[in-house]
Parts: sequence; structure tokens; C-alpha cells
Amino acid sequence: MQPAKIAPRDRLIVALDLPGVEAAEAMIGKLGDSVTFYKIGYQLAYAGGLPLIGRLADRGKKVFADLKLHDIGNTVARGVESIAKSGATFLTVHAYPQTMKAAVEARGPNLKILAVTVLTSYDDGDLHAAGYRLNVSDLVEARAQQAQVLGVDGLVCSPEEAAHLHRIVGHQMYLVTPGIRPAGAATGDQKRIMTPGRAIAAGADYLVVGRPIVEAADPKVAAEAIHAEIAQSLV
Repeated sequence: MQPAKIAPRDRLIVALDLPGVEAAEAMIGKLGDSVTFYKIGYQLAYAGGLPLIGRLADRGKKVFADLKLHDIGNTVARGVESIAKSGATFLTVHAYPQTMKAAVEARGPNLKILAVTVLTSYDDGDLHAAGYRLNVSDLVEARAQQAQVLGVDGLVCSPEEAAHLHRIVGHQMYLVTPGIRPAGAATGDQKRIMTPGRAIAAGADYLVVGRPIVEAADPKVAAEAIHAEIAQSLV
């Protein structure tokens, strides 16, 4: 089944990678109506940020719970059920077959499961150091195929892999891409990166952007610039 059509302004997901709820709320206030979709990951979640999912949902915002679950099936399922009740739109799990299967079966009607193929901070050398014989592109492809068979809703991948993944899974799954850096922005700890416009042109459905917005002198202006670049790429 084809994923629902995505509103252009929903394609930008701002990562609230901030030290606490007070800082996150301040950033949300600065961004105002320029942002409709937020990501809550480890840093904020473990600093008391999980209840913020429900509060943002109550304000009409969408929330990506980037918790990268991976455990025995029963534990994953119970965690997914809890996140589904929070009002989150997306939840990440690591793309291991048992984990994906448990998450899909427990997600309920509103939560979408995203499988993390290979972290965008990894390259071939990192995989080999971790004991994998496959390179990044081969492992991403294998995990994407498994995720599609298991009914996962979308994939988290590098923007470099978006076009290739669309050839593998068609347009049946959302592609969510971190590692987005506007032209001239610092790469930080990401290794497989792309500008917003190029990522959309390559086939990314959603762009996750953190530091280039939350560390900008004017976060709202930075977000609007990315919206403009996304819109131009959709023409």
C-alpha cells in the first residue's frame, strides 16, 4: 500500500537534541508554527522528555520517538505499546528481524514503525571493526528487504541511499533521512550527509535536522530556509 501523501511542511523533522525539557520547550517556542514535526531522541528522552510527546501531540504537532528499540520480542512489543499510547507518529527500532516483527505486531493503528538500517555515522570501516563482513550498502539493502517483508512502515537511512532503496522497495515505505546538512554547515559526527534539496531530489520523504537549526542564531529563519529548499526540490 502506498504511504499517505506528505504535506510539504511535514517533511522537515526538527531534532530536539537538547539537555532538558525546559530547553526543548524554549526551542519549540522559538520555532512556533514554522515546524510541525519534532524528533525526541535519547538525550531528551532520558532527561524527562518522554511526556513531551503527548504534550506536543495535544498541540497538533507530530512526534518522532527516536528510541531505536532492540531487545527480545516481548520486551520490544511492550515498549512499542507504551509509545503508541503517548501519541507519537513514528518510532524507531533497529532493523533486526525479530525486533521488527515484534514492533509491527504491537504498533496499533496510528504509530508507524521505522527500521534503522545502518547509522549515518557509520562507514564501511566502522562495520568491519564491529565484525560485519558486509559493507554499508549491502547491509542497508539486506535490512531494507527484510523490513519490507515484515510490514515495517519506513526506513531510516542515509540520504545517499534513498534513490537506491526506492529501487528496492518502490514507494511502499517512507524513507526518513538524518545526516542532513545545509550547504556550508559543519558535518559534525555524520559521515554520509547531503543537503536538504539534494536529499529530497534523491527520494527522501522526511529530513531530520538538528544542530543546523537548534544551534542557529535564529532557529526559525534556519527552519524556514530548509522549508524553502524542500519546496523548490518538489517543483
